[in-house]
Amino acid sequence: MNIGIVGTGYVGLVTGACFSESGNNVICIDVDEGKIKSLESGKVPFYEPGLDDLVHKNLKEGRLNFTTDISEAIRRSFIVFIAVGTPPNGDGSANIGTVLDVARKIGEYLNDYKIIVTKSTVPLGTTEMVRDVIKEVTEVEFDVASNPEFLKEGAAVEDFMKPDRVVIGTDKASVGGILKELYSPFMRSADRAMVVSIGSAELAKYASNAMLATRISFMNEIANLCEIVGADVSEIRVIMGADSRIGRFFLFPGIGYGGSCFPKDIKALIKTAEKFDYDLKICRATDEVNTMQKEVFWRKINKFFKGELKGRKFGVWGLSFKPRTDDLREAASLFMIDRFISHGVEVSVHDPVAMEKAKEYFENRVKYAESNYDACNDADALIIHTEWNEYRQPDFEKMKKLMKSPVIFDGRNLYNSKRLEKLGFNYFGVGIVSGGV
Repeated sequence: MNIGIVGTGYVGLVTGACFSESGNNVICIDVDEGKIKSLESGKVPFYEPGLDDLVHKNLKEGRLNFTTDISEAIRRSFIVFIAVGTPPNGDGSANIGTVLDVARKIGEYLNDYKIIVTKSTVPLGTTEMVRDVIKEVTEVEFDVASNPEFLKEGAAVEDFMKPDRVVIGTDKASVGGILKELYSPFMRSADRAMVVSIGSAELAKYASNAMLATRISFMNEIANLCEIVGADVSEIRVIMGADSRIGRFFLFPGIGYGGSCFPKDIKALIKTAEKFDYDLKICRATDEVNTMQKEVFWRKINKFFKGELKGRKFGVWGLSFKPRTDDLREAASLFMIDRFISHGVEVSVHDPVAMEKAKEYFENRVKYAESNYDACNDADALIIHTEWNEYRQPDFEKMKKLMKSPVIFDGRNLYNSKRLEKLGFNYFGVGIVSGGV
């Protein structure tokens, strides 16, 4: 099929590369000329495992193309996906202005029947608004559909190629059939396509993310209680996960969720409910706990040093909001490091892939360590924000020699507290009572 994808961000580029890999002719469209030129040369603007290879391969074979010319791209495409950003407004609601602007341009360039699909995460009713906007500027026949993405950063290519489910929201059986055919190469072992109403498709994405975010915040609440009563959240997590009704996923406590989806999506869902005079109390509490969790971790560090932080040196391991991505959006590291700097702490940071993005944010306010061990040099404490594999089994004796004082604040519970304490470290995790040495 001939496919157009408006937007070459995380969702649009992964979608385009994967569709081209299955034999489709894909044109990815973006207004950013510099970005398009970079993509035409095969340079992917963000880190996502496996994506570079897909882009290079399908560019070379001519199935994947990039352009700033939306008019030509629309005319050449049968299915057009809208995959532009929906950033939060000041009140937390989703800003769909760009989605509707793109819809209007699509309408202006329609030359024959097409299917217009909202791929961006959009609030309930947005796809119908897209239909209305296009109708205002054209009499050419078209249909709309909602096809929310369920991609995990760091595993997006695999998620696309081997989906848990493909959700297609449409009011026409024929449209559902065409989109199922488009996705069929990724569902050869089992048909995982779910054809539902447009509204259900739009709301399902928000509901799914809200559920996962709620599990994280719930475990963070339990972790905080564990520290007060002297229990170990690591043990509790295993017990809970053994219950088949609960399952073992998303039960890891930490310093809060981040990224491009959970923080903005749960706020947008709350705002959507407010429009219908309904208060999503659990979602609101999930968001509040997530915000509070960073403060809890900060207070733990500040308390250990008795508020005397000025002039100290901290090493930081991990900057991205999760492993296998360079995404810093809503990352706990940004909050913590900004707080350290404001209290006069000298910070040396390390991350396997997010250093360049970090330089754009922090500029010269931190030191950029060449290795994770370099970040430990002369440090009063090591702060761990991201559970990269590279950090899971370090040389603790080497770290102890490098650091001014052997203190670790582990926001991801990577290590065994008893072992670290035997090695002479003051070790503080999340939901783990640590006596120190």
